[in-house]
This record gives sequence, structure tokens and C-alpha cells, in this order.
Amino acid sequence: MIEVSTAQGSRAAAVAAVLAAMVLVVLDAGIVNVALPTIGRSLQVAPGMSVWVVTAYQAALMMGLLPCAALGESLGHRRVLGLGVAVFTVASALCALSPSLPWLVAARFVQGLGGVAVMALGVALLRSVVPPRRLGAAIGWNALAVALSSAAGPTIGALILSNMSWPWLFALNLPLGGLVLIATRALPALDGTARRLDLVSVALNAGALASLVIGAELLIEAPALAAVLLAAAAFGLAALVRREMPKAAPLIPLDLLRSASLRLSVIASMCCFAGTTAGLMALPFYLQHSLGQGALATGIFMTPWPLAVAVAAPLAGRLADRVPTAWLCAAGATLLAMGLAAASLWPLEGRPQPLILITMACGLGFGLFQVPNNRNIFLSAPDDRSGAAGGLQGTARLAGQTAGGIVMSLLFTAASADAAPRIGLGIGAVLALAAGIASMVRARPAGQRPDTSAAWAPLENSLLKVRASRRS
Repeated sequence: MIEVSTAQGSRAAAVAAVLAAMVLVVLDAGIVNVALPTIGRSLQVAPGMSVWVVTAYQAALMMGLLPCAALGESLGHRRVLGLGVAVFTVASALCALSPSLPWLVAARFVQGLGGVAVMALGVALLRSVVPPRRLGAAIGWNALAVALSSAAGPTIGALILSNMSWPWLFALNLPLGGLVLIATRALPALDGTARRLDLVSVALNAGALASLVIGAELLIEAPALAAVLLAAAAFGLAALVRREMPKAAPLIPLDLLRSASLRLSVIASMCCFAGTTAGLMALPFYLQHSLGQGALATGIFMTPWPLAVAVAAPLAGRLADRVPTAWLCAAGATLLAMGLAAASLWPLEGRPQPLILITMACGLGFGLFQVPNNRNIFLSAPDDRSGAAGGLQGTARLAGQTAGGIVMSLLFTAASADAAPRIGLGIGAVLALAAGIASMVRARPAGQRPDTSAAWAPLENSLLKVRASRRS
């Protein structure tokens, strides 16, 4: 009995350590986003330039997810996550001490490289701690921590800024980071595979994804330069796939993507995050420009979304351990699509109160989709590729968010301030519905799914030819 109790206590401590690390990273992102206008005024830069504080962080996440996942598999998940928390904390001090925007942007990039370890390896560590039958519940608690941190971030940021200067936003991470670093000692110290990272592949991955993020950011302001960067990103990704194709454990997890179930979950995740991002970007403009609400009222009307995610996530986690995840994902994505469509089409006529129920429906749908979808991604991968599955899941999330941001940027350029938000909400609904359709395809028995082997045949043939040439 004592042994069982001790094991349960160690498991709870390990889960708490992962959740604490996740809260540290997500809370920081929410706090910084709300502070951009204040940072811009303090550093005497234009609002458009202050956005690079966020862009640098996002670029670091995109560039680091897959290499960090591979490094975690090689050196051990706990070691790399602990190193990431340490880098994140030190970089937070550099952010607080930054005297100018270039210094702050550079420090935020380093901070992102630290935070990416938590994003890539958090759920992989949960998988190593809890039994498979409890993984859905663990992912639900992780989603709950993320949702509550996302909801609390803007409020905490506003409270700090109302009493102190913006560097204290980053100084807050120093004691929190130290506590999280101590907590990571409760995580299991499992040995890695000792596989060496291909530095050329890491460089190709970094260059391609950095070009993608920066090109997307410049798409409206400098379309010619953006086109060059996006072309460079496509070329870099093609070169990376060609280089990694013959490997048993490639940096881009092509081996995992051969699983139809996992591949459909990744596609659904990208669509869902693209639709969610479009909706979350459109709603503030809809509330303020079309419905005449102030900043405080806008925040109040949007708060039910993350709070509903926090309610739905633990429930979805428990259901995911008992009900086929494809059906849960399809139901959640459909509910999200209905909520976004209602926000776009409902005749509010200057009365925004119905948006409270609408945003609650969106949050419930997103929470019901995301937890079982992540569970399927991780359980579709072997144990020794959990890190790669985490990197793939994170990459799908960031790619979807980037796509949703591009959609809204284009809409704000092409349409009026009143029309663009409602069109964006409608496009978000279509993307969410596409996520539900992908999940429904996954729900069909394998024999009834469309045969995709022909599409993957060239990849398999190329792989066999490269291996044969290397043997000879």
C-alpha cells in the first residue's frame, strides 16, 4: 500500500511539474501581448514595429519545435525541458533589462527557444508518467492549465502595467521560473536514444520556418519581399524533406505521417487552429468597430471563450479515455464551426449580449476537439517517438495559427473594417468544419477510407531507391 501511495505521489508531482512549466510559458505570452502598446510607447517605436516582440517569439517557436523534439528524444525529455526552462528564465531577465527594441526582440527570440522545449516535450513527458488509459485525462488537465493561463494573462498584465513599468512583466518570470526549475526534478529521468542531430537539417528547418513566419508577417506591407521569403521557405522545406526522407527517425517526422490516423489528426489540428485564430482575431474588431464596444467590454465578451475551454478540457480528457476520439473531435469541431458561423451571421443589431453564449459554444467546441485530437496524435506514435509527436503537434498548431493570421491580414486589407471581421468569422467556421470532416474520415473503418497509398507511393519509392543506392 505504501509503495502504491508513493508511486501515485511521484506521478502527481511529475504531472504538476509539467503543468507548472506550461503555465509559465503560456502566461508570459498572454501578458506580453496585452502590453505591446505600452512597450511601443516606452521604447518610442511605431505600433507596427512593436509587433516584432511577438513575431520574434513566434519565429523561435516555429524554428525550434522539431529540433527540440529530436533533442529531447536524444538526450532525454527531462534534461531538455529543464534546460529550456532555464534558458526561458535567463532570457526573461534579459528582456527586463533591454534598453531598446532590437535588444528586446533578440531577448524574446532566445526566450522563445527556451519556451519551445516546454511546448514540444510537455505532453511527451505526461505520456511517460501516466498509464495509457489515463493519457486523455492528463492532456485534459494540460489543456485546462493552458486555457486558464491564456484567460488570466491579459488581466495580470493589465494589473502589473497599472502599477509598474513594462520590464516587471518579464521580471515576474524570474521567481516563477526558478520554482518551475526545482519542480522539474520530480520528472522521470529516462535515458534518451543518443541519436545525433543532423546540423544541416536543423539549419534547413530553421531557415525555412523563419522565412515562412517573417514572410507571412510582411505579406501586406512588403508583398515582393514576402514572396521571396515564402519561396525560400518552400525551397528549404523541399530540401529538408529530401534530406530526411531516408532516415529511420527523421527530423520532420515523415515516419509518423505514414499513419493515416495521425496524418488526419494533424490536418484537422491545422484547420481547427486556423479557424480559431481567425475567429479570435476577428471578434475584437467586430465588437469595437461594428458593435461600438470599448476595450474593457470587448475583453469581457471574449473571456467566456477561454473559460469554456477550461471547463470542456478536463471533461473531454475523461471522455477521450472511454469514447472513440474521432467522434469527439468531429462533434467539437462542428460545435466550434456553428459558434463561429453564428457570430458571423447572427443579426445582433447593436446588442452584443448573444455573443456570450456564442463564444461559450466556440470554447466548448474547441476544448472538446483539441484534447482527444492530441491524445490520438501521441498514442498513434511509438513511445520512443513521443518527442517527435509533440513537435509535430506543436508545428501543426503554429502553422494553423499563422494561416489564420494571414487570412485576417488579407481580409483587413481587401475589405472594410465592418465587413472583414464577419467574413473572417465565416472563413473560420469553414476551417473548423473542415477539421470536423477530417475527424469523421478518421472515424471510418480502415477498409472504408479513401485509398491514399497511391499518393504516398512516390515517397516510398524514393525512400527505397535512396536506401538501395547507399547500400551499394
